[in-house]
Amino acid sequence: MGYGYQTSQSTMRSVSRAQRDFDIMSMRSMQVNNSPAQIQPWVDDGEGSMISDHYAGGDGYGYSQVRTVSSNAGGSAMGTMRRTLSGTLASRSGDWQEEDQLYVNNVKPRGPAVRTLSRLNQNASRQNRMSMGSVVSGSSTIQQQKMGGGNYVQCSNGSYGSLPITRAMSTMSLKSMTKGMDTFDGQEHISVGGKINDGFSDIDMHSAVEYLVASDPALQVLGAAYIQHECYNSTDAKNQAHSLKAIPRLVKLFNYPNQEVQRYATGAMRNLIYDNMQNKTALIAESGIPQLIEALREPDDELRKNVTGILWNLSSKDNLKDKLASETMSELTERVLVPLSQSGNQQSASESEIFYNTTGCLRNLSSVNEKVRQQMRECRGLVDSLVSYIQRSVETGKAEDKGVENAVCTLRNLSFQLYTEIPPSASMRLEGPSRRQDEGPGDVIGCFTPQSKKTKKKQVNDQLTFSEVAKDPKGMEWLWHPQIVSVYNRVLQRCEINSSTREAAAGALQNITAGDKRWAAVLSRVAMEQERILPTILDNLRTNNDQELRSLTGFLRNLSRYARNKDDMATKVVNNLLLKLPSDSSQTEPSSDVIINICGVLNNLVMGSSVAARDIAFFDGLQKLVPIKNNRNSASREKAAKAAMTVLGNMYHYNKLHRDYKLKGFRKEDFIDTSI
Repeated sequence: MGYGYQTSQSTMRSVSRAQRDFDIMSMRSMQVNNSPAQIQPWVDDGEGSMISDHYAGGDGYGYSQVRTVSSNAGGSAMGTMRRTLSGTLASRSGDWQEEDQLYVNNVKPRGPAVRTLSRLNQNASRQNRMSMGSVVSGSSTIQQQKMGGGNYVQCSNGSYGSLPITRAMSTMSLKSMTKGMDTFDGQEHISVGGKINDGFSDIDMHSAVEYLVASDPALQVLGAAYIQHECYNSTDAKNQAHSLKAIPRLVKLFNYPNQEVQRYATGAMRNLIYDNMQNKTALIAESGIPQLIEALREPDDELRKNVTGILWNLSSKDNLKDKLASETMSELTERVLVPLSQSGNQQSASESEIFYNTTGCLRNLSSVNEKVRQQMRECRGLVDSLVSYIQRSVETGKAEDKGVENAVCTLRNLSFQLYTEIPPSASMRLEGPSRRQDEGPGDVIGCFTPQSKKTKKKQVNDQLTFSEVAKDPKGMEWLWHPQIVSVYNRVLQRCEINSSTREAAAGALQNITAGDKRWAAVLSRVAMEQERILPTILDNLRTNNDQELRSLTGFLRNLSRYARNKDDMATKVVNNLLLKLPSDSSQTEPSSDVIINICGVLNNLVMGSSVAARDIAFFDGLQKLVPIKNNRNSASREKAAKAAMTVLGNMYHYNKLHRDYKLKGFRKEDFIDTSI
C-alpha cells in the first residue's frame, strides 16, 4: 500500500534559523541477527536512556550532565530509534563512558518590572510603585552526552550487522532561569521616608539585613532592594547575605501584608539563589517553597514573575526536583498553566513571562526520572494546557515563542519511554483487545503477503479505526493519540527560526514511534500516510544544526522501519540523506550520531528494497559510504564506519546490482571487509 500522495517540491526556508544547540536525542542500539537470512538487519541489543543533570555553572552557565542507563533486552528484526528525553539519553550495552560536548545559547528574558524607590513612602495613601532595572543576559547551557558503543560482526553469508549502535540524544532539561533584575537601575538617588540618599552609599549588607526585620515597611523595602542590587553580580555578596541569615528573614516577607515588601523580598531571593547552590538549599530548608506557592496566589504580576523565576531556578538542580514536583506541580498547573493557556486568553507581556518561567520549571522537572514524569502525566490539566497552548500559538503565528519551546520540550520529555511507563490498562488497550503485536517490522503479517486481502484489511483498520483511544483526547492520552502527530507536524511546518522547538517536535515524534509496540507502528503510519509528514521532514533536513539533524534522522529511522512501501520511501529519501553525509574523511560534520542514524535509515530500506540499493549507487552514495567505512580515526568515527559497513554488506546481496557497482569503480572488497 502506498502513501497515497505525491511529494511536492518543498520550498527553501527564507528565514535564517537560529543555531541554538540545546538538547539531544536518543538513538536505538542495533545488533546483527545471526540467522542465515540473506540480508542481515540491525536489532535491538538493549534499552537505554539518558538523564540530564542540570547545574547552574559558575559563570552564569547552566551545566547539564547526561547519564545513561542500559539493560539488555531482546530486539525486533529491524532496528528502531529509541525514545528521547529532553535532557536525557544514549546507552551502551551494560557499561559507561562519557564524551563531553558544549552547546552554548544566550537568552535574554526581561526581568520583573519594579517601581522606583524614589517614590516609595512619599505618600503612603497613594501607594505609588517603583520601577526596576532592565534585563540581564541569560545563562547558557553545557551538556555532557554519553555515546554508546558496540561491535559489528560479519555473518556467515558475508553481510554485516551491528551490535549496539549509539542512539542520538534529545533536548536537555532547560537551563536555569536568569537572575532577577538589578534594582538600582542607573538611578542616582532613592527616596525612603522623605530622606534622600545617594543610591545605597550610606548602608551596607549588615544594615540591609537588619532592615528586613524593621517595623517600617519602607526600611524593609530598602533592605531587600539593597540585597537584590548587591547580589546581582557578586558571589561575595550572596555569601555574605547567607552568613548574615538574610534568607530566613526574606522568606518571612514573601507573604507580608505590604505588596511592595513582597515584591522586593522575592526579587532579592531570586538574585540570591541564582548560581548559588548553598542559597538554594537554605531557601528549601527555611520552608521557602510553601511560602512561594502561597505568594503565587496573589493577583500581582510582578510578584508572580519573581515567584515563578525562583521556582525555575530551583528546578535546575536534580536533587531538588522531586520535592519541587510534589509541592509545586498542581499549584503551578492550576494557577498559571491552565488559566494562561485557555484559547480565549490573550496573554499580556507580564503573563507571557510568567508562563515562560512556569513552563521552564516544568520542562526541567520533566527530565528528572520516571516518578516525576508519571506525576506530570497524571496531573489534571497539565498535558491538556500544554497542547492547547501550542495549538493556539501555531494558529496565531507565534510558533517561535519561547513558551512554545518549553511546552514542546516538556511534551517530548513526557513521551520518553512512553509505552513502558504508561498505565498497564492503557498499554493493553493500545495493543488491541484481540490483535497481537505485529510480528515483523511491517511488511508481512504471518503467511500473508503485503498484497493479500487480510493485510490490506488490517492496514485500513490501523489507519481509520482507533477504538483504542477516545475521539477527543484528554489528559495523558494526548501523548499517544493520533492527533498529537498533527500537532508536532504543524510545529515543524510553522516554526522557521527556533531550531530548539523544531528539534523537540522531531524528538517527540521519534519517541512515540520508537520501540516494538504495535502502537509505535500505528503512529508511524499515521505520520506517513495520513499526515504525509515526509516532505516536511525532508525540508527540515536542510538545516546544518546537528542537534536538529539527530532528531530528524532518528524519526526517519523509525519511519523507515515501519514503512509499508519501502520502494516508494527510498525514491523520496535516499538522495536527501546522502547529501548530508560527509564528502571526505576530513569533514567533521555532521556528527557520528547523525551518520549512524542515516546509515540506519538506509539499512532499513536496503533490507526491504533493491530500489534503495540501486538509488544509493546511482546518487553516488558509494563514494561516501566507502570512505566512511574506512575512516576509523576516532572511537565515534569507528562506530560510524561499522554502520556504513553494515549498509554496504547488505547492498552487496543484490547480485543484479553488482554490474552497477563495478561501473562505479567499486569491487567486492569495498563492500565486504575481508580482514574480519
